[in-house]
Amino acid sequence: MPPCAPIPYTVCRYSTRPPRMNPGLSRLQPYPFERLAELRKDLPQTHALAPINLSIGEPQHPTPALVREALIAALEGTAKYPATKGEPILRQIISDWLSRRFGLPYAAVDPERMILPVNGTREALFAIAQALVPRSSARDAVLMPNPFYQIYEGAALLAGAEPVFMPCPADQGFLPDLEALPAALLDRCSLMYVCTPSNPAGSVMSRERLVALLELADRHDFVVVSDECYSELYFDESAPPPGLLEAAWHSGREDFRRCLVMHSLSKRSNSPGLRSGFVAGDPRLIASFLKYRTYHGSAMPLHVQAASVAAWRDEAHVVENRALYRAKFSAMAEILHDCLPLTLPKGGFYLWPEFPVDDLEMCRLLIREANVTTLPGQFLARTVDGHNPGRNRLRIALVAEQPSCVEAAHRIRNVMQKL
Repeated sequence: MPPCAPIPYTVCRYSTRPPRMNPGLSRLQPYPFERLAELRKDLPQTHALAPINLSIGEPQHPTPALVREALIAALEGTAKYPATKGEPILRQIISDWLSRRFGLPYAAVDPERMILPVNGTREALFAIAQALVPRSSARDAVLMPNPFYQIYEGAALLAGAEPVFMPCPADQGFLPDLEALPAALLDRCSLMYVCTPSNPAGSVMSRERLVALLELADRHDFVVVSDECYSELYFDESAPPPGLLEAAWHSGREDFRRCLVMHSLSKRSNSPGLRSGFVAGDPRLIASFLKYRTYHGSAMPLHVQAASVAAWRDEAHVVENRALYRAKFSAMAEILHDCLPLTLPKGGFYLWPEFPVDDLEMCRLLIREANVTTLPGQFLARTVDGHNPGRNRLRIALVAEQPSCVEAAHRIRNVMQKL
């Protein structure tokens, strides 16, 4: 039998071109904490003083025992697939909480049609743009405040829309200047993000301002997404911040049309690792978002739902939490008042002071001289018409326990006195 003929060897030539991908990926900017790591990489890695990190908005107070206990007791839920829509008990508890918190009639927010549990507001704030931006043209605009939470920008870019940064003047508390928005821009808007209390300034949109925003949305046909994850961190117990659903209801918009709010247990209940929040509002939008999430595969695990029920039912731990933050703000303001102008926020857990030097250099100086890490303000904003509203400001997160915050304030004071 003759030997088999050798198989000819052909050199395969593969294209070296990169694969085609979502073009929005190339427009994503580094996340603020990547930029912070780059900023400090040539600074000394050791220091005589212990490090104090006030750069990231991660609550450090203990997660309430009732939340931990409910989570552990429900671990058998890992044996079942959860429904994307969430368990009826969780949606009912959220509806009850919204009614109590925002002065709404019982079941005004229908737990069957108007509430959807989500795995933290970060995930939902991103996903909502993917679901609701119409992609009708490259001129679709998603509006957002400036300074802002960077997820808004990334969500717009990856949904194929143009992120547009609304002016938020310092003399208006870094809240959006709605009157400055051109009609032509608003006509292109499909989705507008607002944040109240705001990140990083902690300013609060009044009920009247929220009503005016909804009227603007009607005139120009866009959806308002209100990021209210800091809504339970406020300092006047007699005046909790209003919310978008509250403004809608009290202005006669009982169907909450064009309205979506997002709330989270991360800040309210010191449970950032639980990854638990919810979206509520317009039932048409909720139905569309539910359909999107059914394909997206982002149902909340059953044991997390059980822990969330326990958290939303209880207010005592939230009142205690506010008292801890109130004490830290008071202590830091007393130490810094004569060397650093401070405006105490109406909500949230950030200080947003302005410094007499560039924020990048000030951040480096505090790390080098005091081993205190903060976040440069310009990392939280974008430059528009040559102006970055975060320049010369630092975001200081009062998340550490009070002794650490007090120590940080003394170190910052020492540095400021040498400028």
